[in-house]
Amino acid sequence: MRSEHREILKLAVPSILANITIPLVGIVDTAIVGHLSDATAIGGIAIGTMLFDLLYWNFGFLRVGTSGLAAQAFGADDREECMKIFDRSVTMAAIGAVFVWAIQWLFVTAVLAVVPCSDEVAAVAREYFFVRILAAPATLSLMAFKGWFIGMQDTRSPMATDILVNVVNMIASYVLAVYTPLGVVGVAWGTVIAQYAGLVLAFGLLAGRYRDVWIQCRSNKAIRDAMHWRELKRMMKLNGNLFLRSLCFMVVYVGFTSLASQYGDVELAVSSILMKLFMFFSFFVDGFAYAGEALVGKAFGKVTVSGERLEVRGIIHSLFDWSIGVGLLFTAIYAIWGDECLAGMTSDTQVLEAATQYMGWLIAMPLVSALAFMWDGVYIGATAGVQIRNAMIWAAVGFVILYVATYRFCGSQALYIAYFAHLIARVVYLTVKWTAIERNGRADL
Repeated sequence: MRSEHREILKLAVPSILANITIPLVGIVDTAIVGHLSDATAIGGIAIGTMLFDLLYWNFGFLRVGTSGLAAQAFGADDREECMKIFDRSVTMAAIGAVFVWAIQWLFVTAVLAVVPCSDEVAAVAREYFFVRILAAPATLSLMAFKGWFIGMQDTRSPMATDILVNVVNMIASYVLAVYTPLGVVGVAWGTVIAQYAGLVLAFGLLAGRYRDVWIQCRSNKAIRDAMHWRELKRMMKLNGNLFLRSLCFMVVYVGFTSLASQYGDVELAVSSILMKLFMFFSFFVDGFAYAGEALVGKAFGKVTVSGERLEVRGIIHSLFDWSIGVGLLFTAIYAIWGDECLAGMTSDTQVLEAATQYMGWLIAMPLVSALAFMWDGVYIGATAGVQIRNAMIWAAVGFVILYVATYRFCGSQALYIAYFAHLIARVVYLTVKWTAIERNGRADL
């Protein structure tokens, strides 16, 4: 096995093991609601989840930006800068949590006022939201922790944290929803409990595995220095571009759910289930994308110190070998066992019958999505904020244009046409732009 493959697997496998539990949480939550109640409850949880997507995707820079910057500091062998990056990221997470709590009522009221859904669906979504929002400090802080651990070439720590969070989430959600009067809202309480359990473990891992680095940097007044304006400005510039990228993601993913709700509760339930199946395989690809963030970032950091020519082509080729393999595997799985996957998500016959017309999309999505996700990992490691921002702008524009152009003729199928188009736009743009970044050995924050 080539050295690139060994290095990639060393980082990717722990992330994959952790990521396997992530879609299981969403599947278990949907399955609990699907078997306890009807399409209205499934739709309510889908809208409630969408509300958190609106909030938390905008804070995606806490993981993405931290990962790339920490990996480059690690590659430059600057442990003090690694610690400063952690300080800045966690501070931003704390500020973000306070902000989210401050706007929660206005936010949910404004969004539900413009999202077309029945009163019953809206009531379930509100109840779910106001419980789950209690976990905001833990959720945002865990984003910062995960990005920093990955940047430090450590995927075992986020693996342990993710597994704990997701296992606790599944168990607590099931127990609270099925065996207490909470019912469907027990799913939200399960998430709150799990997030704080994960945060406690993350701090424990930081204190245990990075104690020497922590003490050394604190003796050098890293907390004070972490907020130095020039360094903070660099992080804010990158995070600003990543924030705009997140807004474009919101246009696509939240827009998908919002537009699906216009076709009724059954179509909303179908879109929620299919999106979870669309994304299930991505958690395998993300393991390799995280490896790409760490390895590409480390390579850029070394170039900063040594001034040598950037050498990442072999690593990138190997990363794409793995991601394409995962995409082809899930294409086969959905082609052979797609109906069984749908049946495992809900027992509502009306939802199952409506979902069959979209099976072609379920089969077609994995390979193209794998390429898009893998490029994201490479660009994040390069801290190419401008390029990944622009890619997502074009992707969001493509999504909107394709939906507007086709919905009168294709109905709800237009949603899936537009989603597929946004993936193609991302792949094409990022593929074209990489040559210049590799040649110059740097990217625009």
